[in-house]
Amino acid sequence: MSAGAIGVGCGAAIVREGRLLLVKRRKAPEAGCWSLVGGKVDFLERAEEAARRETLEEVGVAVELGPLLCLVQMVGIDDQHWVSPVYRASIKAGDPVNREPSKIAALGWFALSDPPEPLALAAREAIAALRVAEGLGNSRGA
Repeated sequence: MSAGAIGVGCGAAIVREGRLLLVKRRKAPEAGCWSLVGGKVDFLERAEEAARRETLEEVGVAVELGPLLCLVQMVGIDDQHWVSPVYRASIKAGDPVNREPSKIAALGWFALSDPPEPLALAAREAIAALRVAEGLGNSRGA
């Protein structure tokens, strides 16, 4: 992204059996952090469609999107500015695998009460929203 540009992203908070699917990013922004599946919304693409597309591209699963979980506003991290709606999601078909090893170092399922570190901003905000939605409170700074 060029300096001074604002990007539109999307995320999918994929939950299965009380665990959240996270991917470890290789590239900026937030390289080395555990994050949600998601990415850039393309021109004339709806955010929901981008979330479905990015999930299929990154981890090879088809998802059903639930309601908007939160809106993440990443401002200034790695000199970037992104606004990203995050949707609660569930897997309709497939098992997650790393389909983009040049972008993703690892993937895993994590309990909301015990996420890995370091967490990307979107993952922190999604975990906090999921914990509130499930009546678990908001702990660990998430």
